[in-house]
Amino acid sequence: MKSVCDAAARKEILARMARLEPGTKAKWGKMTAAQMVGHVAAPMRGAMGEMKVTDKPGPLRNRIIRYLVIHVLPWPRGVPTVPEYVHAGEEDFSKNIHALTAVLERFAAAHTLAPHPAFGALSRKDWGCLTYRHLDHHLKQFGL
Repeated sequence: MKSVCDAAARKEILARMARLEPGTKAKWGKMTAAQMVGHVAAPMRGAMGEMKVTDKPGPLRNRIIRYLVIHVLPWPRGVPTVPEYVHAGEEDFSKNIHALTAVLERFAAAHTLAPHPAFGALSRKDWGCLTYRHLDHHLKQFGL
């Protein structure tokens, strides 16, 4: 499983992100390209303690379900997220792209990460894989 903690995986994600344009339309969902870029940065910011995120207890805290979702199962479209990760207003595409690049590098270098609001405590390996899959999922949403 790819992880954003691996430099090659980060490079791949950033190369795909570089092909995203402000007017790129999503294949599904309601987010604009700028909103998506802000959205995918939010969980990394939460993990590093840069933003407060409300816990969302549920079945994803079960270690077997958590493992399957992070590493095995395909991700469905339209899965609800915590309110802090929602970006629904006007967003500055260029600002969000630059912020995402910086957040991704800080996240990959971080040694201590906070629990995920839905999955609970995660290893650095699980955080890296989950983040790669989250970025990949939304890049595919925009045809990348």
